[in-house]
Amino acid sequence: MAKYLISFPSAAMKVPDAELEAVGRDAREVIREAKAAGVCVFAGGIDEGVPPVLVSADGSLAEGGYPWAPPLNGGFTVLELPSREDAIAWAARIAKACRCDQELRVFGLDPES
Repeated sequence: MAKYLISFPSAAMKVPDAELEAVGRDAREVIREAKAAGVCVFAGGIDEGVPPVLVSADGSLAEGGYPWAPPLNGGFTVLELPSREDAIAWAARIAKACRCDQELRVFGLDPES
């Protein structure tokens, strides 16, 4: 089985304030279903209130992320699934709950993880 990353950037979620509570409820329900099915590895979102830092090999810190990269934000779900088709089906469920498209990626196998 492979692990799949299903994600969206914060800017993709264009939901009226009046719908935010329903979005949260619906998204949590899909994650509960993934947990019940035994396929959920991790789900959550980047805390955008905490700025990133770059940590060098010597342990020194620099404020902010990579200056050349787009910001990393939004929501992330990692599911372990038997096929890409299953991953697409779960991504569609998450997209419906979140009211925005989801990006789907597969993790490369690390035999020691």
